[in-house]
Amino acid sequence: MNKYLLSLTVATMLATASGAALAAGEKVSLITPYLSATATAEMVDAFKAKAAEKGWAVDVVDTAGDMGAFASRIEDATTAGVAAIVLVSVDPAQIQDQVDKAKAAGIPVVTIDGAKNDATVLNVTSDNYVLGETMTKFLFAQIGDAGNIVRFFHSAHPGVRQREIALDDALKANPNVKEVANHYVQVPGQIDDSRAAMDAILLANPGEGAIDAVWAAWDEPGIGANLAIEAAGRKGIVIAGIDGNPEAIELIRACSAYVGTVRQGFAEMANIAAEELSNIFAGASPTQAELYAPVELITRESLGVTC
Repeated sequence: MNKYLLSLTVATMLATASGAALAAGEKVSLITPYLSATATAEMVDAFKAKAAEKGWAVDVVDTAGDMGAFASRIEDATTAGVAAIVLVSVDPAQIQDQVDKAKAAGIPVVTIDGAKNDATVLNVTSDNYVLGETMTKFLFAQIGDAGNIVRFFHSAHPGVRQREIALDDALKANPNVKEVANHYVQVPGQIDDSRAAMDAILLANPGEGAIDAVWAAWDEPGIGANLAIEAAGRKGIVIAGIDGNPEAIELIRACSAYVGTVRQGFAEMANIAAEELSNIFAGASPTQAELYAPVELITRESLGVTC
C-alpha cells in the first residue's frame, strides 16, 4: 500500500471512530401521540433496543393523541438541545413550525412511519399506497369484486391517508363495490371506538347482504369491527386490515370474519432509522430522504389454515 492510500485509510478509520465516539451517549428525544397503538409501540421498542446497542440515551414521550402537547414536547426537545428528534407515526406538516425550529437549531429530525418533509432529514416507512392497494385488491376479491363495504379510516396519519387514496382509486375502478358507511376512528381507544361504530353501522344496515366487507385502514379498527360482528351474530361479512397485528393474525388463524392483513416491517423501519441516524451523527447524509421497509400479505392460505 502506498503512503497516500495508507494515509487515506488511517484517516477514514479515525473519522469512523470519531463518529462512533460522538454517537455514543447522544441524547435522542422520541416523540409520538400514538404509543397506545400496537404498531407504534413495536416501532418505539425496536428503536430503543437499537439505540441501547449504540449507547444512546432515548427519552420516549407519548402525548396520547394530544397534538397540542405533541408540538410542545418537540419545542421542549429543541430547547434542551438534544442530538436528534425522532417522530413516530405522524406527518411533520402537522407540526411544521416546530420541526422548522428544530432544523434551524441544527437538530436532525427523523420520522418513522411518517412523511417526507423539507425540515426533516429522513422518513422510514412502508409504501402506504401499495399497502392500501394490496389489501384492497385482496378484500375485493373475497367478495367477488361486488358488494357493500364499510370503511374505517384516520386521515390525520399520512400513511393511512395514502391507503385511503388506494381504496378510492379501487372503488372508481370497481363500480360494483359500494361504500355504504364509514367511520373516522378516534385514537387512542381505537378498538373500543371502532366496535361502537360498527355496532351502530350494523343496526343501520340490517339483513343479509347489507354489508359484505369491512375495510380497516389498520388492524385495530378491524379488530373492533370483528368484536361487533361476533356480538351481533352477523354472518357473511369479511374484514381485512393492515399492519400484521398479532391479534389480527390470530383472528385470521381462528377462522373469524378477519380474513387478511398486510404485515408492515415495523421493527425493520426502526432499525433502518437508527442505522441512518448513526450515520448522520458521524457526519454523513442519509442514503435517501425516504426509505421503505418490506411488506407481506397474510391470509388463511399463507398461514396454512383451512376453514
